[in-house]
Amino acid sequence: MVAATAGHMRDLFDGLVAPDVIEAYDRLLATGGCAKDEAETALGSTELVQALTSQGMAHVLPHTPVNPAWLRPASPDLALQGVLAGHQRRLTQEAERLLAGHGRLAEAQARYSTAMNGKLPEHLVAVVSDRTQISQLSAALVNTARQDWMTLDDLAADMPLSEDFAAPPLPAAAGLVRCRSIYPVAAMDDPIARRIIRACTQAGEQARLLPEVPMKMKLADHTTAMLPLTRTGSAGALVVRAPVIIAALRDYFELLWYRATPVNAPSRSAAGEERLPPAQQRVLALMAEGLADAAIARRAGISITTVRRHITSIMKRLGVTSRFAAGAAAQRRGWIG
Repeated sequence: MVAATAGHMRDLFDGLVAPDVIEAYDRLLATGGCAKDEAETALGSTELVQALTSQGMAHVLPHTPVNPAWLRPASPDLALQGVLAGHQRRLTQEAERLLAGHGRLAEAQARYSTAMNGKLPEHLVAVVSDRTQISQLSAALVNTARQDWMTLDDLAADMPLSEDFAAPPLPAAAGLVRCRSIYPVAAMDDPIARRIIRACTQAGEQARLLPEVPMKMKLADHTTAMLPLTRTGSAGALVVRAPVIIAALRDYFELLWYRATPVNAPSRSAAGEERLPPAQQRVLALMAEGLADAAIARRAGISITTVRRHITSIMKRLGVTSRFAAGAAAQRRGWIG
């Protein structure tokens, strides 16, 4: 029974305990334990013995008049419970450190964001002119994002474009950080630029196109922005952490985002040939008048449920998430006047 159970230990502890510790527990479980003084030899090292006992996977029974001290394995369910309790303790400690760190950050922002002697604190707006530092900041800034990562990229560079310019979102950001980028329409005519954009979208980035992108910009959450001081930004950049400027830059990005067209959306001319079905076109026109769902239903002679189903289909077709964005996108495509 014990031997049969031991064969499943790897599946039970995989990912929670180091493989060599699982193997040591497996051996100990198969034999029912060993004398404490022989444990190092039986399991392979003092470190493995310590790992088992510290994680609650084994415990030492004190010696008796007739038996030496004995290293006994805990039953698999109790061993797993001990391992999970250890992880829980560590997570709690990490959470406490994180909360303490955020508290220090708030204190630091309150202390240093106050202008002294009429001068703006340098950390709120800084000019960087060293090319190496600019390159490092540009590449590392995305790692600071915890909710939103937004970029404007005209793909202007000092050197000819290559696929090395691609900077797709980190896999760790998937599902946690919303990554959005706006590129110029002309980029899709350049094979290398097109591959760069495709690589980023395949990694989880949402990409849109504008006829012209006015400048480069990188923006992480509500905390940090990087703006170019030259055409390509490689010789001079402005790093901004002033909350009032960051808020304005976020609003600016959102305005451009609503005006931009998703990379995979049809062109305006193609859209004219692929108009909505008549029923959805009618609903779209009434939406453009600013009518609520109930009013649209009355005017179109359909149920509110049908109206909402049409609106969902229209927004999905346009690749947008709000009625405002749907109106702007439909107007760009020529679906409404």
